[in-house]
Amino acid sequence: MKNELVKIFQVATVFIGTIVGAGLASGKEITEFFTQYGITSFCGIIACGIFYIIMGSIISKISIDYNLSSYSDVINIISPNILGKFTGFITTFFLISSASIILAGSGALIHQFFGIPKVLGSLIMILIAVFFLLRDTEGLIEINSFIVPGLIGTITLITILYFAFCKDTISFSNIYSFHPQKSGLAISTILYAGYNTLSASGVLVPVSTQMKKTKTMIIGVITGAIGLTVLCLMINLLLTINQPYIYNYEIPLLFVANRFGHIIQALLLVIIWLEMFSTEVSDIYSISKTLEQSFNIKFRKAIFIVLGIALLISQFGFGNLITKLYPMFGVLSLIFISQCIIFILKHKKDFFKI
Repeated sequence: MKNELVKIFQVATVFIGTIVGAGLASGKEITEFFTQYGITSFCGIIACGIFYIIMGSIISKISIDYNLSSYSDVINIISPNILGKFTGFITTFFLISSASIILAGSGALIHQFFGIPKVLGSLIMILIAVFFLLRDTEGLIEINSFIVPGLIGTITLITILYFAFCKDTISFSNIYSFHPQKSGLAISTILYAGYNTLSASGVLVPVSTQMKKTKTMIIGVITGAIGLTVLCLMINLLLTINQPYIYNYEIPLLFVANRFGHIIQALLLVIIWLEMFSTEVSDIYSISKTLEQSFNIKFRKAIFIVLGIALLISQFGFGNLITKLYPMFGVLSLIFISQCIIFILKHKKDFFKI
């Protein structure tokens, strides 16, 4: 029983850590996709959590039933046609672009605080990432088992401090007074949930195969989705009550934490870097597993190939490209998810046997 609970905890933290990333931990993603839509943004986040539970469970079940090893395997089973191949290609391109941007961001962050060359800052992240990646799935689990509780603890601490010292700003009447900056919450929620689910499949698939038990995976995914939803609700609450100032910052949560001193800010900054690192490991892990499965390249060799490409790209910058890639990836993920649901409906007799 104790061993089973540990596995559920591991699945939950890996699920949260894979989706969170630096964008969510900094508050930027929540600002863009939810906070701008006013008080209804909280409903969007809850809907997103329900979506994660359904799709995460479906992907886990398919992975275990068919003994799959990578996201490309899932895509090939769900969509064994030209669209599936295109989705797989864009997913790989998206993940390696994300990994490149994180390396560039890490280099810039370390350069800003310590004055060392940016490429050296990127290499520091690579060296630490390699240490965990060489431990395969175990390394991925270890990272998230440490980082995710730290993130949740930090955001919870900041939220408690607001409730303790800023009761007026956190009241319902004050929150309700903020008018939406724009409309279209439903589309924003679906796109956000869609591309996060497809991105997370790169980690969910191999973890599911290692855990082997569908029940363990589904309970872990449910636990992770609930934890992630609560985390996002707290971040959204903190961002909402700090409007309109948050729109002027690249890292809105650092502004939110500003009123509680430099120690809290420094703690949050460390957590954001760790989430950058966690996402980097998840992205490289996902792509390397796919290279191993699709091209018969050994996982350890694939790690260095992917990291080398990501480091090279990070030196040129990728900001504009990723901005253009996000909408395309979001649309493709919705097509993939629709195909997942159709696949399950066709095989519903087998699927609902847990």
